[in-house]
Amino acid sequence: MPEDANSKAISFVEPAVLLRIRSIELRAKVVVEGFWKGIHSSPYHGFSVEFSEYRPYVPGDDSRHIDWRLYARTDRLYVKRFADETNMRCLLVVDQSRSMAYGSKGYSKCQYAGTLAAAIGYLLFGQGDAVGLATFDRQIRTYSPPRNRPGYLKRLLAELDKAPEGPSTDLRSSLQGVWQLCIRRQMVILISDLMANIEHMDADLGYLRAAGHDLIIFHVLDPTELTLQIGRSAILEDMETGRRMLIDPAVASDHYARRLNEHLCQLRSICQALGIDYQLCPTDRPFELSLFELLQHRAFAKRRMYRPCQAARRST
Repeated sequence: MPEDANSKAISFVEPAVLLRIRSIELRAKVVVEGFWKGIHSSPYHGFSVEFSEYRPYVPGDDSRHIDWRLYARTDRLYVKRFADETNMRCLLVVDQSRSMAYGSKGYSKCQYAGTLAAAIGYLLFGQGDAVGLATFDRQIRTYSPPRNRPGYLKRLLAELDKAPEGPSTDLRSSLQGVWQLCIRRQMVILISDLMANIEHMDADLGYLRAAGHDLIIFHVLDPTELTLQIGRSAILEDMETGRRMLIDPAVASDHYARRLNEHLCQLRSICQALGIDYQLCPTDRPFELSLFELLQHRAFAKRRMYRPCQAARRST
């Protein structure tokens, strides 16, 4: 298929290749550096920011952001400051229950989720944002409040690199725990396979939204879980309960697909009603796409925050 003449192809590192790297810190670095390189060489360069004001140029600033027209009038160098430069607080909420240990691609959902969270943390930390981490299964197991200081990111990455140990998932208890921990307004990014009862999820997420928190959900599932393509009859074991069941895909696939579609539609409906960004992330999906969606979400949130402020300044 020919490449569009008006755009440049962005190449992504396949998760299967990336997850062969043993160091989670190095994996995060590779994802983020490749992501920025792709953005700067693509037609999407600059999509994530909105001009806010000027500040004096200092050595090391990107010369592309210098306003040369203003220089011609004032004989001084000024750089455009963007709304996206404002620091924020972000809490990564990552599922480490036993169901996250499943994987059909040579790596688990937990490894994929941990690498995604690490890449997000690496990206935001590098922009000066405060990043924190909460891991959960039946309840919140570990919590590190959002901070940005030397050595703090390594502590978060070490926690993300741990194998899942939680026996099962209790989204209600865990989301209520997040609500109690988030005293100040912040972005909350939930990364989970959401293999749990979501009956009360609308109310629990609603509490977080009512408190003013900005929410994004990355729903991590293995490709096999999306299609049930197991080829032949097999005994499947629930990784959380240990229950075993003989499955004939020829008989069960239609019922499974219907139940899965109902589950996904319910999740999307809840998120849409509450104004929450929801992204389905199969574990063979490039990490860069999730970073792209994160920055799009952040840019939209910044525009909502800055426009009232700018309007207020103009009216005074």
